[in-house]
Amino acid sequence: MTEQRANQYRQLGLTIAYYRKLRGLTQLQLAEYTNLSRTHISNLEAPNMPTSISLESLFDIADILDVPIGKLFEIRE
Repeated sequence: MTEQRANQYRQLGLTIAYYRKLRGLTQLQLAEYTNLSRTHISNLEAPNMPTSISLESLFDIADILDVPIGKLFEIRE
């Protein structure tokens, strides 16, 4: 995996964590609502652990967080 790709995964995970916290959800709650494991959500959000995710799961996360899917891909500096 290239450094650029790893950074994109990191940014995606941090963005998911940001919106999850903004909605007042725990990792466990988000995991239950999306039928993912809490460990998978934790790995997604971990800045040093690039973890892949399916588009279906990303759409589910965006729906639960009530965020347009494109917002999850916005890179904040």
